[in-house]
Amino acid sequence: MPNDVTIAQAIEETTQTLLPVAGDREEAACQARAILCEALGTDLLGLLLRKDEPFPDRCRAATAQMVLKRLDSEPLQYIFGEWDFMGLTFKLGRGVLIPRQDTETLCEHALILAGQRGYKTGLDVCCGSGCIGIALAYRGGLKVVLADIAPDALRYAMENAHLNKVNAQVMQSDMFKRVSGKFDMIFCNPPYIASGDLASLQREVKKEPLIALDGGEDGMDFYRRIAAEYKAYLNDGGVMLLEVGKGQARDVLSMFETGYTVQDLCGVERVVVVENGYAAREDK
Repeated sequence: MPNDVTIAQAIEETTQTLLPVAGDREEAACQARAILCEALGTDLLGLLLRKDEPFPDRCRAATAQMVLKRLDSEPLQYIFGEWDFMGLTFKLGRGVLIPRQDTETLCEHALILAGQRGYKTGLDVCCGSGCIGIALAYRGGLKVVLADIAPDALRYAMENAHLNKVNAQVMQSDMFKRVSGKFDMIFCNPPYIASGDLASLQREVKKEPLIALDGGEDGMDFYRRIAAEYKAYLNDGGVMLLEVGKGQARDVLSMFETGYTVQDLCGVERVVVVENGYAAREDK
């Protein structure tokens, strides 16, 4: 980046540099603004209000380092070391799945059900960073258990619970194996990518842990395990919410006696809701 450039010029130059990994100009510009916000220690509004100011020399090295990592397909979430989800901040890094907006669909519907039915307890299986359970504990007042098999994920889950001032129990468990007791709610975003599709994923997605992505030959291995085991851990009148991949909702729903689906903002059936004592319905 040349000397004596404005912040607006720095945004443009960074946008041009990121085009090869961003895919299109709009996404490159979005990533460039995010990187400069991080370097300057400001938010998007602050960045835009300062666009005519000189770009500070003290921020050049940090900006260059982040751009180089991004050009190597490192996800922004790992570069920054944190990301927002459901209005909360979560620490992230290699070894833990990155929270995505799709998963907010599950959390938002879970909050509605918890409020309507007075649910008090929840189990987050395959918790990863803990984003689902922690968000529901913080927003809905649930007492939650966070369970995952991966030590790296559990480390982030514990850190994120502390960061967001949530008193959650964190345990290492292969699905339900070490879980005891029953819960009003179970929520899970399991690995659901078919093994044969992993090689075709975007390079930045491949930076995320394979254990959090690989759902077996047809992507359904974890749903079959959940269907076989969940009833021993769900209270009568309770509910389980499962995130699913595009096109998987009907196959997953067929594994359970009662339930319905919830669509995300793009109209994709993103969440399967399994009822345990409530009449089944289906969102259109």
